[in-house]
Amino acid sequence: MSSSKKPKLGQNFLIDETATQRIADAIGDTSARTVVEIGPGHGAITDLLARKTLRLHCIEFDPALARELTFRYRNQPHVTIHHADILQTNLRSLLEDATSLDVVGNLPYYITSDILLHLFAAARDGVLSRAVVMMQREVADRIAAVPGSSDYGALSAATQMHAHVTNLFTLSPSAFSPPPDVYSTVIRLECAPRFDELQVDFPGFNQLLRASFAQKRKTLSNNLRAAGYTTQQLTAAWPPALPPQTRAEAVPLAAMAHLYRSLKTHAS
Repeated sequence: MSSSKKPKLGQNFLIDETATQRIADAIGDTSARTVVEIGPGHGAITDLLARKTLRLHCIEFDPALARELTFRYRNQPHVTIHHADILQTNLRSLLEDATSLDVVGNLPYYITSDILLHLFAAARDGVLSRAVVMMQREVADRIAAVPGSSDYGALSAATQMHAHVTNLFTLSPSAFSPPPDVYSTVIRLECAPRFDELQVDFPGFNQLLRASFAQKRKTLSNNLRAAGYTTQQLTAAWPPALPPQTRAEAVPLAAMAHLYRSLKTHAS
């Protein structure tokens, strides 16, 4: 693709060779691993992964790019190019003889959250072990934010319920062709779902988290009342250590899980 053309499907191709090497290195030793690459584009990272990975599956939505990559890797049987939508791809189906997968990807900005939630579902299913993914810097900052900071929100909580987050490095627009309007950050996710540890079930706790962050300017109790909890339920279940006027962004996951378990007890 010429850099003068508008990117198709929101794509900005990574052209910084140092960055591609750092991303390939960040996934660790994959000599005996199956790796899934999301959005390989013209194959800048794919070339590096193909040299160090036992099995490589590349999920490319753009049909022209999928054809280009299929031709390039036609003589490398351990590399499979899938013309597919990652959101419609069952990652378990790519396991074959592997016990779990690793993921590498430059996530399209407009569906970053959707892809992350798709990966978290795979993590809950025991399919995903780790991921090294690039996204808009502001989204990465939200994902890694700690409770009490203004960036902490529903996506932060959802991510940290599923994985340990490490912010690796940030790239300027000049690392891409065509250059995007934003900076991009690469993060590593080491999957370690915490549902058993915190004694919560995913569907119910996820629903509580969504309700808790529905309106960031509202207090946690007001958000939960708007979601259907009664004042009596909240009063009976409210943990003594939680200030009455607290907002969800200030509540650590362990305290949120305590509240969820208490609400379940008082609702039954």
